[in-house]
Amino acid sequence: MPELHPATPRPPHADSPRFVIGLIGAGIQASRTPAMHEREADAQGLRLVYQTIDLERLALGPEALADLLVAAERMGFAGLNITHPCKQAVIPHLDALSPDAAALGAVNTVVLKDGKRIGHNTDWWGFAESFRRGLPRASLDRVVQLGAGGAGAAVAHALMTLGTGELVLSDVDPARAETVAASLNARFGAGRARASRDLAADLTEASGLVHCTPTGMDKYPGLPLPAELLRPELWVAEIVYFPLETALLRVARQVGCRTLDGGGMAVFQAVEAIRLFTGITPDHQRMLAHFAELGAAATKSAVKSAA
Repeated sequence: MPELHPATPRPPHADSPRFVIGLIGAGIQASRTPAMHEREADAQGLRLVYQTIDLERLALGPEALADLLVAAERMGFAGLNITHPCKQAVIPHLDALSPDAAALGAVNTVVLKDGKRIGHNTDWWGFAESFRRGLPRASLDRVVQLGAGGAGAAVAHALMTLGTGELVLSDVDPARAETVAASLNARFGAGRARASRDLAADLTEASGLVHCTPTGMDKYPGLPLPAELLRPELWVAEIVYFPLETALLRVARQVGCRTLDGGGMAVFQAVEAIRLFTGITPDHQRMLAHFAELGAAATKSAVKSAA
């Protein structure tokens, strides 16, 4: 995407396009995605309202997706972002998939237009952009990835496009890791990916670790692996961003690892999602700055509440 310079926010005109967007997921009250979309739309002179549809608060599960999609269409939504635990469950309810979403078997963005539901995946590009900027020159000889679900499939695709020599996938469901590895090998070449058989041994020979499970989120605190498996030579990348410093990143930094938090991926996936929803090209530098502001405000609020 082209580099853009920050612009002065423009008030929307009466004839400016109006967009209603939603986010479907569980436990998403801390998500910064709504604020990022609305702030960037304001800066572009657009009218955009972003609604959170929290399955947890509504006491619903992924089985409610069919009804939620129909409701969004009837209320004139331009699209929906999709997050845990619905990135794969939403696919049977869509009319078509972009090539990336089809290859990954995971959707995080649904465009609702002309009576059609088109699924896209912007997660992989978001991670790739964040990695390029946040961990330049990091070795990709062998990377271990924890988690092979919807977000994990996207991150694995990104790691392949970045040039990873061998990607080792570890998941609580070994069959899921095998499936993602087979798909990657079919697209990028035989032997490039495999499921982990011994996480400790695989990490001993790895140059980097990527974490793609919900562990570390406010709702799922803790470490996704034993702390003793970390060593200074590893770089560690996270996709969780609330909190921005997860337990994994905190321990990794204490050990001496280079680290990458999940903020960059959150911003860059949103950059591409906004483009798909509205047709405008967002200013990613402005969005990165806004994301940082949101983080500072959240930290200040948490400190104040604890006082």
